[in-house]
Amino acid sequence: MPQPKIRSPLIAGLGLRAFKGGAVAVGVTAAEGKPCVVLSAVLETSTDGDRLSFEPYRLAAETQHESSGSSAHEAAAIVAEGRRRQSQLATNSLQGIIHRLDAAGCNLAVVALLVNRAGWITDLLEYSLAWAEHVPVAENLAVREALRFAAGQCAVDVVDQDEKSLLELATKVLGVSSAELDGRLKALGAPIGKPWRKEQKLACLSAWVALASRPVVEIDQPG
Repeated sequence: MPQPKIRSPLIAGLGLRAFKGGAVAVGVTAAEGKPCVVLSAVLETSTDGDRLSFEPYRLAAETQHESSGSSAHEAAAIVAEGRRRQSQLATNSLQGIIHRLDAAGCNLAVVALLVNRAGWITDLLEYSLAWAEHVPVAENLAVREALRFAAGQCAVDVVDQDEKSLLELATKVLGVSSAELDGRLKALGAPIGKPWRKEQKLACLSAWVALASRPVVEIDQPG
């Protein structure tokens, strides 16, 4: 009696574009170099009504400005608890996404995290308390750190990709012109449906590039 064929899982990449409260997440496979979007979701780092997980740096800044008796220690405690919650929520959300990919026959191999050039900031709390207009930057950087933490907890490799130079990198890695890439990204989102805006397209492209950049591992066949 013939044995049923066992299909190997498809290798998937997950592109993440952070925003305040979470990240746009797009899962992509690229069997034989042909990309396919298998998931479009939101990876959450906050819960409704919980300002500690949603905007810890804004809350810390407000506490310092509104209460003359508050201290830097209190602000640091607020941020520490908020970021702890963000990390846990991000881990739970990523685990849920991995389960969805598993159910679709996909094995998550790499997370591509879109970043900018703000990595020079070493103390987010000091940076955000010094200038109110810098608080949103600190919030987004904290979300990215929560996403990195979640990937580590789930034992998935993370690659950072600079958002501003992503298109240039994609044309080199994929060997496709920028004009052609735009058309292909639009087509890739058609089966997924709305929303398929700039954020989803960037997350999709980052996952596609990450997959295409992975080294090919040759598997020895039995003799």
